[in-house]
Amino acid sequence: MSRSVRLLDLLQILRRHRQAVSGQVLADELGISLRTLYRDISALQAQGADIEGEPGVGYMLRPGYMLPPLMFSVEEIEALVLGSRWVSSRADNELNEAARNALAKIEAVLPSDLRNHLHNSGLLVYPGDGVGDGIIDVALVRRAIREERKLDIGYKDVNDRQSERTIWPIALGYFEKQRIIVGWCELRQAFRHFRTDRVVRLDAIADRYPRRRTQLLKEWRSALESNHGHTY
Repeated sequence: MSRSVRLLDLLQILRRHRQAVSGQVLADELGISLRTLYRDISALQAQGADIEGEPGVGYMLRPGYMLPPLMFSVEEIEALVLGSRWVSSRADNELNEAARNALAKIEAVLPSDLRNHLHNSGLLVYPGDGVGDGIIDVALVRRAIREERKLDIGYKDVNDRQSERTIWPIALGYFEKQRIIVGWCELRQAFRHFRTDRVVRLDAIADRYPRRRTQLLKEWRSALESNHGHTY
């Protein structure tokens, strides 16, 4: 076990205990000596972990402490690498760049042994066939979702019939060959799914939609279970 992984495990053990736990109990659970345990506690405190206690008394991690990025486990790093590579090959340009930047920031704070896993992960994402978004800027859709704002769109259905709609976008689904905007449609007075490559016009509206997105997501999931989903 590398030292970085051991420190992560120590933090996780401390988080499980609401009361002070003795150094010997921690050392036994980690399979290390008490002397090594004391060094690890000091190392974590030096890195900013809010650990209270002392030898012979016990240790406790104060509530609210968040694990620093350098404490990612090997599996967590692999998940981040795989996800970032998928986004880089499938998402729009803004998310592509954001994924690369996020991975670079993580790399900058990782210790050397974990940084090697970042570069030498055996998990690969091969280029897909590409996802067509038609003429719209998907970044505008994401922004409207975050800000809970309405969108005016022109939309062509599967039969090439065009309609004008005002929607409340609540989610953006990323599939292998297409992207789907999930939203409440004021025209149909129901939730609808809109393929981005069929949107022929998209304008952001300053108006916020009247209900919170979290509540709308719950209602959409309930409707989806009842109707087994439908794409328009």
